[in-house]
Amino acid sequence: MSVQSVYSSLETLLPLVRKPVQYVGGELNSVVKDWDSAEVRWALMYPDAYEVGVPNQGVQILYEVLNEREGVLAERTYSVWPDLEQLMREHGVPQFTVDAHRPVRAFDVLGVSFATELGYTNLLTALDLAAIPLSAADRTLDDPVVLAGGHAAFNPEPIAEFIDGAVLGDGEQAVLAITDQVRAWKRDGRPGGRDGLLLALATRCGVYVPRFYDVSYRPDGAIAAVVPNRPGVPRSVAKHTVTDLDSWPYPSKPLVPVAESVHERFSVEIFRGCTRGCRFCQAGMITRPVRERSITTIGEMAERGLAASGFTEVGLLSLSSADHSEIDQIATDLADRYEGTNTGLSLPSTRVDAFNITLANELSRNGRRSGLTFAPEGGTDRIRKVINKMVTEEDLISTVSTAYANGWRQVKLYFMCGLPTETDEDVLAIARVAHRVIEAGRKASGRRDIRCTVSIGGFVPKPHTPFQWAAQCDYQTVDARLKALGAAMRADRGYGSSIGFRYHDGQPSMVEGLLSRGDRRVAKVIRAVWEAGGRFDGWSEYFSYELWESCAATALADDGVDLAWYTTRERPYSEVLPWDHLDAGLDRDWLWGDWQAAIGASGAEEVEDCRWTPCFECGVCPAMGTQIETGPTGARLLPLTVLGRTPAPGAEQSGDEVLAVVGASAVRGGAGSGERA
Repeated sequence: MSVQSVYSSLETLLPLVRKPVQYVGGELNSVVKDWDSAEVRWALMYPDAYEVGVPNQGVQILYEVLNEREGVLAERTYSVWPDLEQLMREHGVPQFTVDAHRPVRAFDVLGVSFATELGYTNLLTALDLAAIPLSAADRTLDDPVVLAGGHAAFNPEPIAEFIDGAVLGDGEQAVLAITDQVRAWKRDGRPGGRDGLLLALATRCGVYVPRFYDVSYRPDGAIAAVVPNRPGVPRSVAKHTVTDLDSWPYPSKPLVPVAESVHERFSVEIFRGCTRGCRFCQAGMITRPVRERSITTIGEMAERGLAASGFTEVGLLSLSSADHSEIDQIATDLADRYEGTNTGLSLPSTRVDAFNITLANELSRNGRRSGLTFAPEGGTDRIRKVINKMVTEEDLISTVSTAYANGWRQVKLYFMCGLPTETDEDVLAIARVAHRVIEAGRKASGRRDIRCTVSIGGFVPKPHTPFQWAAQCDYQTVDARLKALGAAMRADRGYGSSIGFRYHDGQPSMVEGLLSRGDRRVAKVIRAVWEAGGRFDGWSEYFSYELWESCAATALADDGVDLAWYTTRERPYSEVLPWDHLDAGLDRDWLWGDWQAAIGASGAEEVEDCRWTPCFECGVCPAMGTQIETGPTGARLLPLTVLGRTPAPGAEQSGDEVLAVVGASAVRGGAGSGERA
């Protein structure tokens, strides 16, 4: 039966809310497929505002991958702001997709991508507005299967009550396997009902289904065991890994938002994974191994994406983009290709030890010389050894001096506060570093108009990292250190006016810590906060620490645990962690050994990048059946340059009328090989 759009009911509400354009859809490259022609229908959700969610690379990739398939339909939905939520409740308008404004409950699968745990209350809002029962146990055949993905899905236990399943790792192949299983289940008459489908997803598609695992607890509150309760369900669920990124060149038709968004550019993921080994970095650990895209595929993706979108910036994305084995060649060839156009190139934050001025100049060749961002993470060499960020203060000063000497006027430095073994001195040293950066910049450039912005984030220990056992620093200590750092920044007026200071208070990090390392009992806290009005916890104007604190105290009162037990308590090796049955490929003993190396009595030990050194046996490659994939390939991109004009059909071509638009071809091999790809 066809499902009707709810737009006629929604439209009358839009003049009453802020930014109504974010709900109307119709973006360039959005897809609206015939409902009745599709056998499997996905609603893809990013649980945050449209302006944050629409550029999300993961959702865009899955949206395109699914909609390319015959008989498959995918639409997008985002969190609605509280003003529209209230009106939707008053007028009976359900959670809707922005593509065709169809009710989310009508879809077969609701896939939710969590980049951060602070979107959990937004999930409950969407489920409730869609009339989908909050608890997975209460859902029927009329409700979609709710699947979580994204980095936060590597510990989905705090939301186990609210989701039917979680997909760990890369989604491109996983969503197609799930789609095929849903299609087969529907064609066969839905054998076994909802439970039958979930069992098939768990045993055949690598989906973690929480209801098929029982959790028991010890008297001290720690987990005693997590065991399967169904035959055939694996004791441990492994992540999905795409091993050849060149085979998945998505997105090729990026969505162009109709409302302002946080990133308005075409992004190409130039490689996936990171082996730098920063001990705090969950993203680097769970996305191993490194898999590079070839220079030719990157060039082809950029060409297609720009032509399909009209964007004027290409973002070369990864966790450490300057570490691509051919990054200099990529930047040079793309700059050559788009020279004379209004198309610019950009990198996310750059490692101090991977920066070079040639790369920076190529990225800014078209006249876009914005600020450079570096992430030293810690204020002293000692704390950087603890977190395995192998960059010295002298490395940083040398790098920024080079940048300032070559015309840059703005540098942004990112640090963290609350790291394991951190002292007041480690944080106060950030002020000294910032002063030295300004001093070096003035000396190198001979100018006074240079700037340095210091941005501080609160450290949160994350699952599947060496710091997963660490005690989180309490927010009072974090806030006191940040206050003292601000005073130290301003103490010398000769530097203070040239330094910007941005930071996040410690309280949101405590809630993130609760949600990132929590177990199934934390679901009661999430529900209580949501019922009390909690929404958009990643936004300072909506976040309430007092609400989370009071709800945690009440909801966990009978369990013998509290907010501090989940956050500021160090875990022993013997403790069963809530995510131990979820396999990111990393050997648990290797993670523990690296944690001990970080806090060793004789000082922290550093670990090299295994891309360029012998294997350190983290476990990923043998466990996942994968390997590190890096270049160089020896390929080059040819410029997109009109070499001459095209004559009319049948017209005689003179010697100076060479006809060519050199496109997405590339030359492989060494100089003079002449072989075309």
